Amino acid sequence: MARRHHYHRRSKETPELDITTFLNLMVVLIPFLLISAVFSRVTIMELSVPTSAGAAALNKPNFSIEVIVRQAGMEIANGSTVMAAIPKIDDQYDMKKLSEILVRLKAEYPDKEDATVLMEPDIEYDYLIHVMDTLRSAEVRVEGSEEIQRVALFTEISIGDAP
Repeated sequence: MARRHHYHRRSKETPELDITTFLNLMVVLIPFLLISAVFSRVTIMELSVPTSAGAAALNKPNFSIEVIVRQAGMEIANGSTVMAAIPKIDDQYDMKKLSEILVRLKAEYPDKEDATVLMEPDIEYDYLIHVMDTLRSAEVRVEGSEEIQRVALFTEISIGDAP
């Protein structure tokens, strides 16, 4: 008997891989990614966790600066008592008044670098950032001139929940 349907396949040459379109894509894509990478930046803000009262009493003086952000306004406390209350104006927090008080506190305690921001639960995140920016630095008019200078206030910021 003859073999049925037994075909010998001829060995075909493997086709060459055409990567021209892929290279064209890379020629366009790589410069685009390199150019756009310059415009995207990540800002990292270092925060610290509030320390316990017992450890703080051993190493540091009792005075601490706490900015408590509430629905009705802001309070500035020294760890035990409220020193100032800043109500909202037209449903907005008064960052200018907060900055003035913080500049006065920095003048009284020039070596103090840390402060704590305490927030109530339902307050928008954007307000936390504004308060932290106000705590970190302020624009102060130089005495005897019209020049405005940016000064550092309290650069080591801790955040937490308001009592």
